[in-house]
Amino acid sequence: MSKIEIDGVIAEYQQAGDGPNLLLLHSLLTDMSVFDRVLPKLRERFRVTRLNLPGYGQSQPRPLASVADYADHLNSVFDKLHLPPETHVFGNGFGAFAALVFAIRHGARFSRLLLADVVAAFPEPARVPFRLMSEKVSSGGMSTVLDAAIARMFPPAFQTAHPDEVALRKAALARFDAASFSRACLALAALDTTAQLRQIRNPTLIMCGALDLTTPPALAQALAQGIPGAQYREIAGSGHCPMVEQPALLTTCIEDFLLAPPSL
Repeated sequence: MSKIEIDGVIAEYQQAGDGPNLLLLHSLLTDMSVFDRVLPKLRERFRVTRLNLPGYGQSQPRPLASVADYADHLNSVFDKLHLPPETHVFGNGFGAFAALVFAIRHGARFSRLLLADVVAAFPEPARVPFRLMSEKVSSGGMSTVLDAAIARMFPPAFQTAHPDEVALRKAALARFDAASFSRACLALAALDTTAQLRQIRNPTLIMCGALDLTTPPALAQALAQGIPGAQYREIAGSGHCPMVEQPALLTTCIEDFLLAPPSL
């Protein structure tokens, strides 16, 4: 693992492989280790950068209050790592929200945009769980939301079939910085990108697990329809975490999109 300093705060990252640059951004409920199953294949064709967002892994917390703040953090990461404008960006969950706003605010900094399990804005009933998780974590720490977080991450059948993976993810969750997690929950509850989607000029692929109840396919499709020229792919047999649940399918989707010739 390597580290850079952004505004006096350490950010942890890892780079592997050779080829076009590809930045991977994890979700609210995971860290960069969630890409372990897709990294071996991706690094055969890409120079892959995995980043831990503030408060995750060895990345120190930053007082980021909005998803736009995270997008600006990514802009600083591009500066520090000297990532060229040909770099592609993939995000899952919260990482996808950050990448989406990064495209709105700093789209000229990178090339293609790939988002898995993301929506333009949560309906009001879906914002409530984020506020509740923020309150619980603020008062009682990460241990208060572990079971609820796992339920949002994986469908019941996957949890039953893969108890070791569930235990691994739960252990990682317990180590996250509670204040950073709480702020990120509130940032998601407040976000609405609907009116800004047409500003995105990056070639875009939106993906969604067919079993995802956190960011359902219908809302992910609506997001794709709001971005000029965006493509949509559904990932069969996956919930909110395709890197773990369906790594081969996800890798195929990524490679098909990034290795296709640009549209005329």
